[in-house]
Amino acid sequence: MASFATHRLRVHDATRPPRRRLSALRTCLTEFAPYGFYPTYHHLCRSAGIPRDLDEDPASLVRAVEELDEARRLWLAELAGWQVGRRAQKRAGVRRADPPQPSQWLFWPDPEFHPAGRLVEVMPSVMRGRWDLEGHQGRDGACPVCGAGRGTVEWDGDGYGRYTLCAGCGLGLGRRPPGLPDVRERVEVRSAFRRRRHLIWTRALEEGRRT
Repeated sequence: MASFATHRLRVHDATRPPRRRLSALRTCLTEFAPYGFYPTYHHLCRSAGIPRDLDEDPASLVRAVEELDEARRLWLAELAGWQVGRRAQKRAGVRRADPPQPSQWLFWPDPEFHPAGRLVEVMPSVMRGRWDLEGHQGRDGACPVCGAGRGTVEWDGDGYGRYTLCAGCGLGLGRRPPGLPDVRERVEVRSAFRRRRHLIWTRALEEGRRT
């Protein structure tokens, strides 16, 4: 399979049809998506202003992949530094990594509710968030990603679970079984969620929201 760098160049290639350039962008997201695939794609559609009709603004695909690449480079640099330290720990007989390996993503269950800032601005908090999550949340009630103490909200929009989200940025903080005892109701909610994700996939949600 071609690398992230190869698909990034394909997004830049103006000789390729816009649909194929979009496909290359989506492939980049399978390798690096700090919020998860759909939330990160939704973010990029908004931040780069990717229109439903790609011929209207094919350059938006370049803006999107460059924002993604900027965040990925930050993560790779952090990971490289961590690997150096981890090798030293192993030589010293330290079996458990301290700090843990920096993560490229946490979990945003609602694909339309995620941090609004540029990915590179949010990545430092995402990378440390996995090990900060439990302690930080417990110490002062502030979200380890957005830093806001806005409390939490409940979301059960996918029909598979009832999630506790940060009310500031949508970070998933916990999951319980869905509060939908009726089988038919669960099926309807899941179908509605799939339709919503299709709207994200086709950028139909972004009409009138160009940046």
